Amino acid sequence: MSDLLLKAFDNEPVAGLPELRIGDDVTLHFRINVGERNERTQLVRGMVIRLRNSGNNRNFTVRRIATNGIGVERTFLFNSPRIEKIEVHRHAHVRQANLYFMRERTGKSARLREKRFF
Repeated sequence: MSDLLLKAFDNEPVAGLPELRIGDDVTLHFRINVGERNERTQLVRGMVIRLRNSGNNRNFTVRRIATNGIGVERTFLFNSPRIEKIEVHRHAHVRQANLYFMRERTGKSARLREKRFF
């Protein structure tokens, strides 16, 4: 019985998703329902401020700046079938596990130093 229970929670990771890190600037293609039968792809571009790696419930939080400088955060599941693809634009050099301090920052102080790979 316990083996069946463990197999139910050990899902394979979704193929084609890149390795995410804290501070990454990403564009997320996410399917949402419009009306009852229609679906469309919504783009969410922002910064990954939180990763939670806990097996089947892995999730990440993306923070973006909406109109008038209002910050919007949204949490997505890694194993969600609604995620079509994730594009990573740049990596940032960070020293913290969660970037909650970015909530109080605006303008130039909200930029992070880019991490370059050689």
